[in-house]
Amino acid sequence: MKTDFSIPQRVLHWLMVVLLAFNLLASDGMGAFGQLYFGDQPIPADIAFSANIHATFGIAILVLGVLRLCLRFVQGVPPAPAVEPPMLRIVAKLCHFAFYAIFIIMPLAGIGAFYFKNSAAAFAHIGWMKTLLWILIGLHVAGVLVHQFYWKTEVLKRMTIGSRS
Repeated sequence: MKTDFSIPQRVLHWLMVVLLAFNLLASDGMGAFGQLYFGDQPIPADIAFSANIHATFGIAILVLGVLRLCLRFVQGVPPAPAVEPPMLRIVAKLCHFAFYAIFIIMPLAGIGAFYFKNSAAAFAHIGWMKTLLWILIGLHVAGVLVHQFYWKTEVLKRMTIGSRS
């Protein structure tokens, strides 16, 4: 029985963590870009550069998210630890589904805003989608901490070094 995520699954997970962290935490330039862009004003080179990095990372998140989803279908995932209550297994499955959905729809909304000047897409991207992503990240980290310190499972190892190392 599979007990760990595959190495490609782990690499993609942590690469996405870095890209998502950058885009969430270093997105101040996008606010300035959006005001200028949607206000039909000239965009200084430094703001355009920052916006292009954000957009490039967002597209990378979309591609990596699709790759992760494909790997999930092809390779599967380890079963939930036996100590995890059935209701929390359902919550975990819903959160993972929501993560994959947001990994796809949020970058698509960003593409709509950045490349096609769609203000509704921009509003959704920086509004409810960003809020949902932060909530999912918080739930995910809380779940990992509960597994690690309360139930003392090897969930964290399964996505880092592997539990059989």
